[in-house]
Amino acid sequence: MSQKPKVVLAFSGGLDTSFCVKYLAEDQGYEVYSVLVDTGGFSDAELKSIEANAYALGVRQHTTVVKTTEYYTDCIKYLIFGNILKNNTYPLSVSAERIFQAVAVAEYAKEIGASAIAHGSTGAGNDQVRFDMAFRIIMPEAEVITPIRDLKLSREAEIEYLTKKGVERDWKKAEYSINKGLWGTSVGGRETLTSQKYLPESAWPTQVAKTEPETITLEFEKGELVGLNGERSVTPVQAIQKLAEIAQPFGIGRDIHVGDTIIGIKGRVGFEAAAPLIIIKAHHTLEKHVLTEQQLYWKEQLANWYGSLLHKGQFVEPVMRNIETFLTDTQSHVTGRVGVQLAPYRFYVEGIESPYDLMSPVFGSYGEMNNAWTGDDVRGFSKVASNQAMIYQKVSELAEKK
Repeated sequence: MSQKPKVVLAFSGGLDTSFCVKYLAEDQGYEVYSVLVDTGGFSDAELKSIEANAYALGVRQHTTVVKTTEYYTDCIKYLIFGNILKNNTYPLSVSAERIFQAVAVAEYAKEIGASAIAHGSTGAGNDQVRFDMAFRIIMPEAEVITPIRDLKLSREAEIEYLTKKGVERDWKKAEYSINKGLWGTSVGGRETLTSQKYLPESAWPTQVAKTEPETITLEFEKGELVGLNGERSVTPVQAIQKLAEIAQPFGIGRDIHVGDTIIGIKGRVGFEAAAPLIIIKAHHTLEKHVLTEQQLYWKEQLANWYGSLLHKGQFVEPVMRNIETFLTDTQSHVTGRVGVQLAPYRFYVEGIESPYDLMSPVFGSYGEMNNAWTGDDVRGFSKVASNQAMIYQKVSELAEKK
């Protein structure tokens, strides 16, 4: 039996994590257990290829942990309940995915009794913080090893090292960095490193292939997407995936997010997230029909807080469970159908149908007729509602005359 210490490596199969395998196994004397957490961004063929590469590099064991359903249940569901868009733009596609993957890696390391956990993040972005925090919270007794960050390696230095170790692969850097997941795809390239340039058409993962407008129907039950175009047999995960297939060929859901990183610098990233943006807009519209003014107001405050904490790697913070409980409780009446019109590069919500619609004509029609009060009732209400402001105005006028 091997006496080497175990290290679990968060593995993607790219240059950085490939370097980590060789460095940890051959230079540091670890028994490397690579783990890939699939949150809806890999095909079966890609997973098999990554596994083969891991063993070729020399890992003791490679494991693929499929967490797509849990990712939805434990994270995405609440992003929908909260209509969460970072800076009113970005559906937290990578932010949510990374911290969820980091937690899963830490849980796997704890399960196999590893003495160390490693990741291949550099020292320049958000992911290093998300991985570090999750590892420390879930398994504080484990050493956290970050070869790329600590050695301050350039891409060229990593390639040179791997070549000397006999690893021959085409390490040519892609023109654009693509990260695909269930809740959207990020796109980074030379344009996103500037403040003024937009990504070209060729950079987007899904090219525009649909030109004729199309109407779709989303069906929600207690805030969750449970049906698409009349089909109720799908799970929420399947509905998200199907909606992406329908909407992305329109070029819908493309944008560039400008935000503040956890380490205090500004950053830009392109993203393609047709399904998240349509779902959030449709869900929010339904909520505006079925929730009260105060429910909508306090949901927005707590949801923004939830999204900000998630972005900063605080997924495991106990207050997140408290906010999730609140968000879940608000969804008891968020049930109904939402019609959405799709067209090239845009979409809009047509309207909703819900048994909980507070625009019920039983109590009157906005701007036309009411059945619940009289004109005298409104006159009296207006006097009371304006009384303090009227007093303030009069007192100010008298004081200024003295």
